[in-house]
Amino acid sequence: MPVYTYRCDNCGVQFERQQSFTDSPLKTCPECRKKSLKKVITPSKVIFKGSGFYATDNRSPSGESSTQKSERTEGKTQAKTEVKPEKKPATESSSE
Repeated sequence: MPVYTYRCDNCGVQFERQQSFTDSPLKTCPECRKKSLKKVITPSKVIFKGSGFYATDNRSPSGESSTQKSERTEGKTQAKTEVKPEKKPATESSSE
């Protein structure tokens, strides 16, 4: 259930109330008992968890994350760039 913030225009008291979406807004102030309550618009609390804001951020079309892709690519690059020592041809011999 959402939490709504109310403020009284008459006495200035401000409070929060947990209400269902279908409940009607409060009108009577609990302090001064006058019908001068108004809802206060407050920013909602948002908690971001994980590495991105959306499931589609920094994803490849195959669904693989960019980190996994770069690790896999680096592994292949290293395997391709390994230099093997060259063997000397067997036909060369030192005959002195």
